[in-house]
Amino acid sequence: MFINCLFIGICLYVSLMYVIRCNACISTGVSEFFNMSWIREGELNLIEKLSANILKAGPMPKHVAFIMDGNRRYARKRHVERQEGHTQGFDKLAETLRWCLNLSIHEVTVYAFSIENFKRSKDEVDGLMELAKQKFIRLLQEQENLEKHGVCIRVLGDLTLLPLDLQQHIARAVVATRTHNKCFLNVCFAYTSRHEIANAVREMAWGVEQGLIKSSDVSEALLGHCLYSSNSPNPDLLIRTSGEVRLSDFLLWQTSHSCLVFQSVLWPEYSFWNLCDAILQYQLNHRPLQKARDQHREGQALQQHEADRACVADLLQHHGNGKPLDAQRRQEALLNYTASREERVQDFLGALQHKRDSFLTDLTSQAALA
Repeated sequence: MFINCLFIGICLYVSLMYVIRCNACISTGVSEFFNMSWIREGELNLIEKLSANILKAGPMPKHVAFIMDGNRRYARKRHVERQEGHTQGFDKLAETLRWCLNLSIHEVTVYAFSIENFKRSKDEVDGLMELAKQKFIRLLQEQENLEKHGVCIRVLGDLTLLPLDLQQHIARAVVATRTHNKCFLNVCFAYTSRHEIANAVREMAWGVEQGLIKSSDVSEALLGHCLYSSNSPNPDLLIRTSGEVRLSDFLLWQTSHSCLVFQSVLWPEYSFWNLCDAILQYQLNHRPLQKARDQHREGQALQQHEADRACVADLLQHHGNGKPLDAQRRQEALLNYTASREERVQDFLGALQHKRDSFLTDLTSQAALA
């Protein structure tokens, strides 16, 4: 019986691989929708549904990140203006979100604009800022559709680097959808991972200065909670298009135990079959990735436990009466210290979230008064 099931499974897998490879070679063509919705309605066709059902029999990524690369090369290939390439890239995102929803992938993070992109020509940067403004205005016009699908939009990055009107449109979109909880789209805009990590360090320093946490509370885990992406689980799968084999300063902290897939297709030509191919690669590597994640989680917990023990030992040495405590009292002291630290950290993270929420709320108030 086991041999028969295994044989059937192998046949289905080989068939799916054949379908994916064949269909991935078919050009998706140029989208005809200049002002495409953020969420495109529609079901998968029959062969896509069959392939999706086979894929979903295996472990599926819950969170997928995309480096949407190749817009400019696509424009050169199609002999169109560079700005049209960026427009087609934004439109491809709407289609990809539909595929993800149909594949039960409920969180997507995309690299929309790097801080490094500010070094491009003024005309190109201005064009990208204008395109982003149009897309966020469009998003605000389709709140009913976003509410229907329960889509929460988050924008990760240093918004202060952007034009004020774009900051305000982004803030309105984020505030309008932040109570939605069925699926999540994280747009990394004015973002690099090094900038994000440096900002997280500054946030912890702020917490120490404000007396919310102690310097001994600073840890790897706490830094992770101070990142822009702190409200999201780390990506299971990261996909980069266009054939480039590098992360370009994207989610460096978050993808240390993610499956990384590099595909040669240009982003505006990305297809459902390219996505299926990437998910298959994730499934083939799922077990070792999960093992690495579990080991890191256990190691992090052990590291925190040892740090707490060291702090308690130091406190007892400085404040004790010179008499050694028995094991039970040392354990009680450790439990009390750990509970106190966790309470401090939660209060700090609450204050940090309030600070970030207030920044967005202030921007929306400014937009309303403008």
